[in-house]
Amino acid sequence: MNYPKIVEIIDTKKENDNVKTITFKYLKETKPGQFFMIWVPRIDEIPMSISYINKDNKSITFKKIGDATEHLFKLKKGDKIGIRGPYGTNFKIKNKNILFVGGGTGIATLGPAIEQAYKQKKQIIIIIGTKTKKEIFFEKRFKKYTSKIYITTDDGSYGKKGYASDIVKKIIKEEQIQSIITCGPEKMMKKIYDISKDKYFQASLERYMKCGFGICGQCCIGEGLRVCKDGPVFDGKNLNNIEEFGKYKRDSSGKKIKI
Repeated sequence: MNYPKIVEIIDTKKENDNVKTITFKYLKETKPGQFFMIWVPRIDEIPMSISYINKDNKSITFKKIGDATEHLFKLKKGDKIGIRGPYGTNFKIKNKNILFVGGGTGIATLGPAIEQAYKQKKQIIIIIGTKTKKEIFFEKRFKKYTSKIYITTDDGSYGKKGYASDIVKKIIKEEQIQSIITCGPEKMMKKIYDISKDKYFQASLERYMKCGFGICGQCCIGEGLRVCKDGPVFDGKNLNNIEEFGKYKRDSSGKKIKI
């Protein structure tokens, strides 16, 4: 049976008022873009992208938005959680000049892929987009890998006012971008995809999940694809055949919800 492995939290870090990173010892091989099913005892089990990867330790970085994440946010060093995984597809680091675009908490998912690209001596350009300056995180972390970091905020409190997708077309041209890797609000990713179809494109999608490994069918998308098994990372070729990409999701009952 696919039972969760109980692990002890070895470190926590508050990234901003509502975002926190939790680190634990977990030895299974993990690739950038994959996710864990995180069991919060007595509360719920939820999928979470992996934000840090090294040989012995892994981390998740999340925003408190519901019962499970609210409880997870309160946990401290020494507390225990359950881990299943890693599951899903991973980012592929291709071509020389790579643009990473992260919106909101999608920024966290890009961390391991950026570090892998740095190890492979790729030219890294990063766009971070949030609603306000207070919501930005990982900027200092990413500065270790590139000097080309562009910040956008919806309210103009930091960086350029507007959305991350607003400056993509200009940067693609100026930096001679060959590959794009993105995670964030689906409308943002769809807009970037629409203006960069001639590039090697990868996006990490989010859907409601229960099992995490392709059995329950809760996260089906497009023509029989499952986000937990065939994703969460999809390339441009697959996205082109997913009609609902950037348009709607489904709730726990399977009902369509407009994005």
